[in-house]
Order: sequence, then structure tokens, then C-alpha cells
Amino acid sequence: MALALRLWRSLPLGRSAALGPRLPTGAAGSCEQCVLWRLLFSALSYLGFETYQVISQAAMVHAAAKVFRVEEILEQTDYLYESGETEKLYQLLSQYKESEDAELLWRLARASRVIGRLSGTSEEEKKLLVYEALEYAKRALEKNESSFAAHKWYAICISDVGDYEGIKAKIANAYMIKEPFEKAVELNPKDATSIHLIGIWCYTFAEMPWYQRRIAKMLFAAPSSTYEEALGYFHRAEQVDPNFYSKNLLLLGKTYLKLHNKKLAALWLTKAKDYPAHTEEDKQRQKVIIITQMFSG
Repeated sequence: MALALRLWRSLPLGRSAALGPRLPTGAAGSCEQCVLWRLLFSALSYLGFETYQVISQAAMVHAAAKVFRVEEILEQTDYLYESGETEKLYQLLSQYKESEDAELLWRLARASRVIGRLSGTSEEEKKLLVYEALEYAKRALEKNESSFAAHKWYAICISDVGDYEGIKAKIANAYMIKEPFEKAVELNPKDATSIHLIGIWCYTFAEMPWYQRRIAKMLFAAPSSTYEEALGYFHRAEQVDPNFYSKNLLLLGKTYLKLHNKKLAALWLTKAKDYPAHTEEDKQRQKVIIITQMFSG
């Protein structure tokens, strides 16, 4: 802009320059001033283009920095989750409750749920966290319907909410969550957890008590499933990612018990018992495994 100002001042327009540009009257003056005008317009055009480039580059750098920052946060949260650092995970993600990023939001739903399931969490806090997790999962799905994890955690959170809304709501929620689980598998066939969760859905409906079945029939065309179907999903999850989750091993053992195959039940229950306990949930599950083994004889 300094160059443009110097060019403007160099124009021989006299004292009336302050009133704005005026056309020259003489032929020689006309030629000289035309050149200067062209120089001025060329300089202004160049400066405008340079300014546009600077602004565009600055915007690109800002966007890239933002993406890098999100990626960095995601890496940190995944590390903390895998390490079982539940409270640190929740504290980190709590800074981004107003985020519009689906990847952050579904991880926030997951962290809220994990904190709610800790033994030191009061029932009142647990309920708040369950509904909080559902809200984050909803927002994640709204922001990105192509996110398999958003579908998965939305379904998980709907199931959790059913525990606080009565038996009818729980059954209705259980009926509707299969679709988002299936969508998650469709979007990512290699996600063992989503396949495992469909197995849990089948197992749950296979062992549903008669009175809950009656309520289900009153609400809608009653869904049904079998232990064989559940077993197929649990094995499929193991094929996709062997030993990925102690609960999948446990449910393989329990499903074989339901099918009266004690030999295979013992095999999978032993694998579940020997699974390294990374989280508090794993430790609690190991107690269940020991009790199950005792009663399986």
C-alpha cells in the first residue's frame, strides 16, 4: 500500500488532488499521466492479489493447524482409553463439550459412560453421565452420519438410558438399537465391537423372560433371536479381532453353557479368566467369570 500511496502522490494533479482524480487537459500531460495511472492501477491490482494470497494462505494455515490439533487430541484420548486412564480421559475431553467435531463427540460419549460405570461413581452421578453421554452421541451422529463409531455409541447410550425409564422403554430401546449397530458394521465391517454388540442383542432377546416378551408383543412385532445366532456374532467378532475384549470371551463361554456344551464353555471361560485386566470393568468381569465357572461345574 505504501507503493500505491507514493504513486498517487506523484501524479501531477495539482491542489485539486484531494478532491479526487481528474482527467488531464494537455496532450503531453495526458500521455504522461496515463502511464502513471496505468502504473497505479497495476500496483493496486498486484497489491490486491498479494493481499488475497496472504489471506488465503493464512486461512489454510489456520485450518491445517486446527485439523492437526484435533488429530493430536484424538491420539491422546485413544491412548488414555487404551491405558485405562479413565479420569484423565474424561478431564481432557471435558474441555471440548461444545465441540462440533463428531470424532471428539463420540469419544466424549464413551468417556462419560466409562466414568459412570466406575464403582466410585454415585447412582445420581451415574444417571447424569448416562444422559450426558447420549446427548454427545446424538450430536456426533448429527454432525457425521458416516461415522460408524457415532452409530455404535448412539445405540449403546440408548440402551443405557433404558435402565432409567422403565421396563417398556427399556424393551422399546432394546428393539431399536439393532439398526444402528448394523449400520456401524455396514460402515466398518472390521469393527469387532459392533459385531460383538449385535451378538449381545441376540443373546439378550434369546434369554428374555416370558413377561418381557409379553410386553414386547404389546409394543410392536416382538423381535426374537436364538443363542445360535448370538454365538455366530461372537465368533465373527473373534475372527475379525482375536482376543479384543474379555466380555466377548465371557459371552462365548456363557452362550455355550446355554447350548449345553460344557467343554467349549470351559475353554472360552478360561480364556476370559486369563485375559489381562486393563480396566476396572475387566477386573469386575473376572469375578463374574469365576462365579460362572463355579456354577458351570
